[in-house]
Amino acid sequence: MDKLSKPQIVCHIENSLDYSLFDVKWIPCSAKFVVMGARPKGTGIIQIYEICTGKLKLIKDIERSNQMKCGTFKASNLGNRYLATGDFNGKLNIYNLEDPSIPVYSANAHKQIINAIDGVAGTTVGCGAPEIVTGSRDGSVKVWDPRQKDRPVAIMEPKEGEDRRDCWSVAFGNSYNSEERVVAAGYDNGDVKMFDLKTMSLRWESNLKNGVCGLEFDRSDILMNKLVATTLESKFYLFDLRTQHPEKGFAYLVKKAHKSTIWQVKHSPQNRELFITCGGSGTVCLWKYNYPEKRKTVDADGIEQGVVGDVSLLQNCTLSSQPINSLDWCPDKQGLAVCSSFDQCLRILIATKMNTY
Repeated sequence: MDKLSKPQIVCHIENSLDYSLFDVKWIPCSAKFVVMGARPKGTGIIQIYEICTGKLKLIKDIERSNQMKCGTFKASNLGNRYLATGDFNGKLNIYNLEDPSIPVYSANAHKQIINAIDGVAGTTVGCGAPEIVTGSRDGSVKVWDPRQKDRPVAIMEPKEGEDRRDCWSVAFGNSYNSEERVVAAGYDNGDVKMFDLKTMSLRWESNLKNGVCGLEFDRSDILMNKLVATTLESKFYLFDLRTQHPEKGFAYLVKKAHKSTIWQVKHSPQNRELFITCGGSGTVCLWKYNYPEKRKTVDADGIEQGVVGDVSLLQNCTLSSQPINSLDWCPDKQGLAVCSSFDQCLRILIATKMNTY
């Protein structure tokens, strides 16, 4: 009975495709999602699918000249639902999916592949410009405002002569009003850097000793609360961001999971204490964060420092023999998710009993 009282992760639909899948994203306010990837012949592809009576129906097939790596709807408002994408040639494009033949915005963003993209302020009223952040193999992290042509509003990159590390993950956070905003970036050498866009300075940095594959704030549009970073070699780090100690930085916990690379982390849009991690062993794990009794204490010198809670594993499930490289929760339906893996399969997942937490 105890097993049945826990959330279950059910694979509702499984679809095999004939190309490499790199990213999946739900289209807000719909039963549709987009899949981005690369054809064997080297071209890119964006497909739109709809869930229709227990099956996936292909709505649109968009061929692109460059292989597609990543995408986000988060910088667009719910009226437009524009898709911002990053490709293998370092190009940033924004598409109106109603008419995707010509991008509504395009920029030669990076010299090499765009590994990660995130957006902010699209759906939140009065919280700043609709911005997009891109992270690339060329070692730079850039912030773009689609209203400003061709040139980024901010560039975070090493100084001349410094080592350029491959940026694998980026995330917006702390966007709770029109002035405040931070960008977190994770690199192949284990560096995590948090840039404050208001003061254009490095707010905090740390090294997690393993390449940082995924980063996500529990919510981007609140006073920053928690950040999860997933790494190679089966560890994820959860940082409590409410209190920053001048020397020790943020309080954090480390958890081992999946027995392999943890490719991604995604928080539930309906409950920020629940999040899912995707493993290189083809597994997904559903976690719940439990807050400590007190979120901060005072050290011997009278300086405040954060206190981190703990996480409990609610459920894990093996979906594939290959890594789950991308997952997205449905923003409108709690417990519904879509994921892709290197076995070229699309899967619709249902996580039950999410509303009981």
